[in-house]
Amino acid sequence: MHYSFIQVLLIFIVTFIVAIDQFSFLESLYQPIVTGPIIGAILGDLQTGLIVGGTYQLITIGNMPVGGAQPPNAVIGGIMAAVFAITLNMDPAAASGFAIAFALLGQYLITILFTVMSPIMKVADNAAHNADPKGIAKVNYIEMAILGAGFGLIVILFFIAGSSIGTTITDAIPKSVMNALSTAGGMMRYVGFAVLLRVMMNKDFWGFYFIGFALALLVGSIDGLAQSTLLILAFVGFAFAYWDYQISIKTKNISVDGGDYSDGI
Repeated sequence: MHYSFIQVLLIFIVTFIVAIDQFSFLESLYQPIVTGPIIGAILGDLQTGLIVGGTYQLITIGNMPVGGAQPPNAVIGGIMAAVFAITLNMDPAAASGFAIAFALLGQYLITILFTVMSPIMKVADNAAHNADPKGIAKVNYIEMAILGAGFGLIVILFFIAGSSIGTTITDAIPKSVMNALSTAGGMMRYVGFAVLLRVMMNKDFWGFYFIGFALALLVGSIDGLAQSTLLILAFVGFAFAYWDYQISIKTKNISVDGGDYSDGI
């Protein structure tokens, strides 16, 4: 499949922005659930972009960098998963599994960039010592430009290569391998969610977990509501969160001076 120069340029710009967002803007624009639909819209298949974005988001939902240790990069992985699913007509789960290799490239790129930028931080330290905010900003702008351009070039190179070869790639891959990729991609969604629960779950949250699980089963079993299960549960979850927030604020503002509240009065 062949695409126009405008589409290639838009993919580069999106990758450039979200790569910087991952470390600087911090607006969660880099999340696959955001990049998937955007790439899908650019390539003319918004629905596939939504499906792949949601699938890959579940894979990465529990990943987080700890110090210098970087997980497979969500920017390149999420974008390439959408590209593969649309340009090569791959199953979303298989495309997500296939994109993990490219996510590892993003991980290596970040590690290399951090290593290269380490000596440059001395320049920022000197600028701070000399009360030179423009010098500090210049170092940050250079780092962001290198990061965004590096990610953009990697994505564009693989995108152009994949678009040029087209279905030849998928035809050359044995069906057993494609089935394995699809199975692995499906499994990784649950692994990602399990990692997230491992970090978040404690005895204070188990009640909400079981309530959500029970509601999902109940709502999903009703024919008229089954298609909107996630949306309905999202509203229920927001209601619980907002209620808990209000209770926390009211409790925080209670004054306990001059009284004994041991009996609840």
